[in-house]
Amino acid sequence: MEVLIAEDDVRLAQALGAILEENDYQVDLVHDGQSALDYGESGIYDVIILDVMMPKMNGFEVVTKLRRKGISCPVLMLTARAEIPDKIRGFDSGADDYMTKPFSPSELLAHLRALLRRQGEVHFETTQVGNLELDLENQDLNCNGKTVHLSHKEFQLARLLMTNHDQILPKDSIRNKIWGVDSQAEDNNVEAYVSFLRKKFRFIGANVQIEALRKLGYRLSVKDEE
Repeated sequence: MEVLIAEDDVRLAQALGAILEENDYQVDLVHDGQSALDYGESGIYDVIILDVMMPKMNGFEVVTKLRRKGISCPVLMLTARAEIPDKIRGFDSGADDYMTKPFSPSELLAHLRALLRRQGEVHFETTQVGNLELDLENQDLNCNGKTVHLSHKEFQLARLLMTNHDQILPKDSIRNKIWGVDSQAEDNNVEAYVSFLRKKFRFIGANVQIEALRKLGYRLSVKDEE
């Protein structure tokens, strides 16, 4: 499961990330509201953990903008304040759950499990573009009765492109969302994984293509029928 943690306290964010990774979650960390919005808009996350008080944009604004963009993944809001009006504002903004600091690791994990169970009632386990289907649970690509398994990075890239199909995704945006802002990954890492996916699309006979748009980025689209 992919989790985005948006928390301006770097040490707390790292501690939360370590707890989740120990429990087999894949975690990305950001430390301001604008980055939370940019990452959240990718649509690759199963849950977003969102602090209320952050620089550049507060958590209420972030979740409101995500909902307006059609991002429906569960959002768990964190705050140091327990006032009822803040909780009401969070829910009215589109949050699904609320936790007041400090909290125990077991409490956090319980909230996440509850959110993921709820998500399972309303979200599909696959995403599809053209005749290509991505299994979100097993990280497999399916097409025309053929199946190919993806590495974790291939899966993240496929999910990002398919969730945002027909949209241009700049290389630096792809790199930051999949490898992380602090990663040493470069554009050639993105290019290599795009190449890997293209080969797997061809192998299973998918009617989608990853277009390279010079100086702009990549776009996933369905091929025109010949």
